[in-house]
Amino acid sequence: MEFGRRELLAGAAVATIVPGAARAAADPVPQRAKIKAAAEAGKDASVKRLQDWIRHPGIAAEKWQMQESCDHTMGILKDAGFQMVKKIPTSGEPGIFATLDAGAKRTLGIYFMYDVKQVNPSEWSTPPFEAAIIDKPGHGRVVQGRGAVNQKGPQMAFLGALHAMKDAGVKLPVNLVLVAEGEEEIASPNFHEIVAVPEVLKALKKADGIIIPSAWQGPNGAVNINLGAKGPLEFQLISSGERWGRGPKGDIHSSNHAMVDSPVWRLVQALNTLVEADGHTPAIDGWFENVRPLTAREKELIALNAAASSEEAIKAAYGVKVWINDEPWEKALERLASQPTVNIQGLVAGYTGPGGKTILPGRAEAKLECRLVPNQTKKEAEAKLRAHLKKRGFDDIEVVVSGGYDPTETAEDARIIKAQKVVYERYGANATLNPRLAGSWPGSVFTQPPVSIPAGQFGLGHGGGAHAPNEYMVIDSSNPKVQGYVGATMGFVDFLYEMARVS
Repeated sequence: MEFGRRELLAGAAVATIVPGAARAAADPVPQRAKIKAAAEAGKDASVKRLQDWIRHPGIAAEKWQMQESCDHTMGILKDAGFQMVKKIPTSGEPGIFATLDAGAKRTLGIYFMYDVKQVNPSEWSTPPFEAAIIDKPGHGRVVQGRGAVNQKGPQMAFLGALHAMKDAGVKLPVNLVLVAEGEEEIASPNFHEIVAVPEVLKALKKADGIIIPSAWQGPNGAVNINLGAKGPLEFQLISSGERWGRGPKGDIHSSNHAMVDSPVWRLVQALNTLVEADGHTPAIDGWFENVRPLTAREKELIALNAAASSEEAIKAAYGVKVWINDEPWEKALERLASQPTVNIQGLVAGYTGPGGKTILPGRAEAKLECRLVPNQTKKEAEAKLRAHLKKRGFDDIEVVVSGGYDPTETAEDARIIKAQKVVYERYGANATLNPRLAGSWPGSVFTQPPVSIPAGQFGLGHGGGAHAPNEYMVIDSSNPKVQGYVGATMGFVDFLYEMARVS
């Protein structure tokens, strides 16, 4: 799961309480004191389970330790009380299907990911898979390691809630159906296969909604409730002399460019057709045909977010001085929610070491991703990309799509949204509705047919550094506005009870 999608406002000075959030009952969780005591007593064990999970990383992009990570995750789920835990094979890495029948009237879906992003150990202050416990100024005591917040820390806090209730002898108020994948960080190319398995689909369709456990609190304790997310299309464009039939098959001396074509310039020219001269507006033929404009309600929510958050704090965090077209804050946030993008993640060709090497490279490669908005689809986007390049004579450019899925939308009156409002208010975490996460998670697999259930994210607590060095999850918070690990765990307990009772 990608946090650039979600940390935008979480760390800003958001102070708007969601309109209409209902006041919770005085004692909404039966035997709360007993459950919290169990959570406190089990905190060290829960943190150790998180550390052990981080030490079983599973990097799908590198096909590294995936089976080991899947098996370890299955063991974690069994230990937390899931009565049935099954490995689901796919065309790629395996998924997991698990159920916990509490004999309750309602069922909640849970989405997990067990893979993590790649690392460069030299950029970390501690080994990325050591899961070190350190003191982080301004935050408190944290676990530092790849996957700490994206997504293992919040997921383990959720499992900590199950452990606490089990240790307290308290029955869950809802049944659980869980699906997990090991390819989220490569845009979930095979996750739909897991959900399509008949027994998995049947179980999911009984759920009143599904969440991915998260840690949403910013430094001021505020949270966003996301009503949707953009969808990704991840792909590579490769130009080679061998495929093109022009230029060299391998690297040759650069003096030959006077008579030999360059596959690198070929790729640059192809890339240049994907956006307008402004460098950011997608120029792929038909790209905006199905893009749905923001609704009046979405614009209203964005205006509330803009008024309640610090533009300067976000600019400082991102290291930017201006937004596209020098637009004001509210307009920039509207663009963030409404505009599809075509972004170059990386561009590699030839020699980039010290000095010059005077070569004409025979191959060039770019890694890109598009962010899609309602009512675009991944299938449509891929087809239009390929047609666009072919129409301009670039059919020699190899297009390798590695993953992607459609945008996600969930109604404001869905039970999982109502439950979030109540719990966040109960914990004093001021919540703002956000029309759309700028990043992505495969919620559309649940919100679209044949599953067709609401999907979203929920979670108290704080972490940072997703996809970056020194990723962390707060265990003991030094900030009174932000929950520590036990608070995050108890937040999930409250959420389970709200899902059982909210209408």
